[in-house]
Amino acid sequence: MAVGCLLAAAALPANRPAAWPAGRTDAAQPTVLRMLQLNLCNSGRAGCYTGRAMARAAEVISTEAPDLVTLNEICAGDLSALHGVFQSVHPGRRVVAAFQAAGDRPSGDDTRCRDGQRFGIGLLTHVRTPGTPSTVYAGTHPTQDLADPEERAWLCVDVDGALLACTTHLSATGYRVALTQCDHLLDTILPTIGRNTGYEPTVLGGDLNLRAGHDPDVRSCTPPGHQRVDDGRLQHVTATTDITLCCRSLVPMHGTTDHPALLVTLAIDRSRPGRRPA
Repeated sequence: MAVGCLLAAAALPANRPAAWPAGRTDAAQPTVLRMLQLNLCNSGRAGCYTGRAMARAAEVISTEAPDLVTLNEICAGDLSALHGVFQSVHPGRRVVAAFQAAGDRPSGDDTRCRDGQRFGIGLLTHVRTPGTPSTVYAGTHPTQDLADPEERAWLCVDVDGALLACTTHLSATGYRVALTQCDHLLDTILPTIGRNTGYEPTVLGGDLNLRAGHDPDVRSCTPPGHQRVDDGRLQHVTATTDITLCCRSLVPMHGTTDHPALLVTLAIDRSRPGRRPA
């Protein structure tokens, strides 16, 4: 498991939607934030590539102003470009950005976009104040589809004990492989991070290439008590028992990619036992 560091800060701030109670200042008040999952199909190599996904993603981020964005099928430069857009909707806040490339089995290097940039997954969030390093956990799944040269990756950012935010893009060529990757991520990798660093509420957003009600069923890799929402197909957001998921909506991408944007509201229950204080 590769571990790196980015400059970040203290607890995640929250833009409180009207659906949640406002005005409370007691310790039991949940931390509320909006999360956006995007699969941009932007390698330039896949059939779903249009060259227009980045422009639409920028529009969606500008309009919806999410607190957390999980990104699949992007080039490394895409994260840098969206970093600027994300910063513009959160002026005065420190933006945390992380990227993890997918591996390329034949070369032993990273998978590359058509223009030579590294291809993989990313994450954007914002924090209250600068000064505290935020740890990034990332790696490739131990089980891969050997018929696919792309080695699928996972990525998590620990923002000063407030939230472990994660993303992944699972195997698209072997659904049983995708299920194994999902099981290992949720049952082994994320709990191991919690045991080694101290528990914190955890949310995972990504294109899992699994569906509810199909064989294999994405629900079989969701731990007991975890909440899960999806886009009706392959993109999912799943969260630990101290996070309530609500207000799911699909934001059209107007044909710029083969997935809609999945927007979800999270309420983190800070009064639940077993987690580090923020």
